[in-house]
Amino acid sequence: MGACCSTQFKYKGRRYEKEGSDEKEDEGHHRDHNINNDDNSANVTRIGHAGAIVRLQGSSSLTSMYTRKGKKGINQDAMTVWENFTGEKNVFFCGVFDGHGPSGHKVARHVCDALPLKLSTMHQPRPSAKKEGDKDSSHKHWEASLIRTFQELDEDLSMENSLDSYCSGTTAVTIVKQDQHLIISNLGDSRAILGTRDNKNQIIPVQLTVDLKPSLPSESERIQKNGGRVFAMEEEPNVPRVWMPGQDCPGLAMSRAFGDFCLKDHGLISTPQVSYRRLTPKDEFVVLATDGVWDVLSNNEVVQIVASVKRPSIAAKVLVYYAVQAWRTKYPGSKVDDCAVVCLFLKKRPSVSGTLSDISQQTASHVNGVDPKGKKTEEGETVINCDIVVDPKALEEVNRINGNTIKQRSRLGSLSRDKITTDFGGQTQS
Repeated sequence: MGACCSTQFKYKGRRYEKEGSDEKEDEGHHRDHNINNDDNSANVTRIGHAGAIVRLQGSSSLTSMYTRKGKKGINQDAMTVWENFTGEKNVFFCGVFDGHGPSGHKVARHVCDALPLKLSTMHQPRPSAKKEGDKDSSHKHWEASLIRTFQELDEDLSMENSLDSYCSGTTAVTIVKQDQHLIISNLGDSRAILGTRDNKNQIIPVQLTVDLKPSLPSESERIQKNGGRVFAMEEEPNVPRVWMPGQDCPGLAMSRAFGDFCLKDHGLISTPQVSYRRLTPKDEFVVLATDGVWDVLSNNEVVQIVASVKRPSIAAKVLVYYAVQAWRTKYPGSKVDDCAVVCLFLKKRPSVSGTLSDISQQTASHVNGVDPKGKKTEEGETVINCDIVVDPKALEEVNRINGNTIKQRSRLGSLSRDKITTDFGGQTQS
């Protein structure tokens, strides 16, 4: 595999040490909130900018979020939900972030905290935008704010002395929901999908983002025009990666990201793709997830699983457990990737009591009915449709954890994310 950069580099006035050097976490920074525990179902919230409710883990009447560490080391995924975003009632900001590289976990959590705060501060609600004739103007206003926020945050990250982001970075996929307006922004290969009903009242997926990878011709062309190289390794012939002009590093599996400043002069950009969708009564929920989910579950499988869960509050957790089980079934010789999921429900559903065994039976009937051969998406990506064998012990564990956590009261406080960890060595970044 391509090694990460091993010498000192200077970018915009800051000297970056080699990635192999020992690195210590700042003590006291985000120490109390450890999202790396498997049990992150307890509600943890704090008050954010303009009085927004910032949900770090847990669920609300319309949201469910969950992350689980894989088998590759520290959990590099992060997630957040802001309710009453920008101080406006019933406006939601949701995001998931997938870090990569030796300091990817730090970069992901930094962006997870800083991005919504910066966007909330920058975007000033306009009363006139609520009028019928100004809806398109409101969308364009959000788009401009998002692009500017992403680019300024990346610039801030390059000057952040507490983070080494030269060969580390993070993806970001976010949504802002304001009334019937949904604004989606994407950087990298995490993904957002919509669960909606067709004319036969069947739940179907609508993919809201494009996986921004170097396999896309437009992305590859931009990178190569700027001196970057795009090629796959022999052991992964179907995974094109981004490499520096003169070194076989860092081997990035995405074409846009925060951080990764070793590639920012060679075609890697931090400009998000921003899109808009007007919601309809047929739309039921949005799912944001890192590639640990999408690598093993198709869009259709994901919406079937989420729609089948009787208690929306545990939808994200159930989806993650299905993804983990799919990893073990589809790739028994591979290490399970980190998974992070945020579900935003667009309408309140009655909470129905039931066991996870009931849920598994419902969901398995959907999942096992798909075409096992898979199919090609419009972007040429193979969607993996695999049978999921539900592990009863895993489901019992989910039920046990949920039974304990629903008894816990929501805590309000400025709790944090990071814990002291050790870095892991140079490797390709996915």
